[in-house]
Amino acid sequence: MHVTDLPTPSLLLDKARLTANVDRMLKKAESLGVALRPHLKTAKSAAVGTLATDKLRYGITVSTLKEASYFADHGFLDITYAVGIVPAKLDEAAHLMDRGVELKIITDSPDVARAVAAHGAPFDLLAEIDCGDHRGGVPADGEELMEIAAAFRTDAEPGQAPRLAGVLTHAGHSYGVNSIAEIEKIAEEERLAVVGAAERLRAAGHQIDIVSAGSTPTALFSKDATGLTEYRPGVFVFFDLDQQSRGVCDRSDIAVSVLASVIGHNKAAGKILLDSGGLALSKDRGANAFRPEVGYGEVCDAETAEPVGGLYVSGVSQEHGHVAVTDPAAYEKLPVGSKVRILPNHACMTAAAYDAYGILEGTEVVGTWDRVNGW
Repeated sequence: MHVTDLPTPSLLLDKARLTANVDRMLKKAESLGVALRPHLKTAKSAAVGTLATDKLRYGITVSTLKEASYFADHGFLDITYAVGIVPAKLDEAAHLMDRGVELKIITDSPDVARAVAAHGAPFDLLAEIDCGDHRGGVPADGEELMEIAAAFRTDAEPGQAPRLAGVLTHAGHSYGVNSIAEIEKIAEEERLAVVGAAERLRAAGHQIDIVSAGSTPTALFSKDATGLTEYRPGVFVFFDLDQQSRGVCDRSDIAVSVLASVIGHNKAAGKILLDSGGLALSKDRGANAFRPEVGYGEVCDAETAEPVGGLYVSGVSQEHGHVAVTDPAAYEKLPVGSKVRILPNHACMTAAAYDAYGILEGTEVVGTWDRVNGW
């Protein structure tokens, strides 16, 4: 099937770009001497996960227990659930372990750590460290880290009793800069924080097997992974305008896009209307910090994915994309009924509206890959 024969809106995935992005990250992880544990919250697809783990050579990271169950159904059994666990979800997590999943859970709460230790299941817990993002995590040098550790026996054996298996951090603040030098600096701060936390815990007698770090920018531009065991990047499989605006990737690396139809010309208002609005594209405007012209996405040719005359989705309603027009020639170039591709601001958020990818090889749709949504 030709790409323009698909209904709109449709989520498209360029297989060649995906493969190149995965190869880039696999080579980077190998050069640093660490494992790659891709965060599949971006793709939420077993087919993508198979590529990103080099055919299940590595474990994976997920953001929901529903994702964990889906990936377990597809043979992925080494899984880190990288969102803080709450006691009400421990039974569900334990059920995954009963299915054979080697599940790692995380917390930054001493109270939750004690609940994990008291539950009875042989959980592997990772203490979440704040390396500067200030979303979640405890300071590497703070007392809360040692309170979390105190909930567990230092001689606990894997699979036999709950234990503190490691430490984990995420340099989400690397998305707030747009120079490689700044990303490199944050990558080193990330490493020093989580490695320092591991060293403190080992000095207290804990066997710390996992020292986990990573965002896509820091994983790609880290110069030193000494002391780390793994990186957990996610959006690298697809990339997006947010990453492109920060110099992490080129436009030609962006593997995911939305196929949309032109449904109207409002010449009095100076706009072209698309059938892909806030639900189909998301309302994320992450790229606007460094590329304010991007709006809600970049309008590209449906076949080549090359930009169309500097057009962007400048506004969205629920089902309408509004493309501001300054050159009237755009109306002739994009008549009503024609199709375009929209490059997204944030691939994770855009993909979340769809239950499948149309897989592209060139301009041909060669298959469909499913994805999991929900919690």
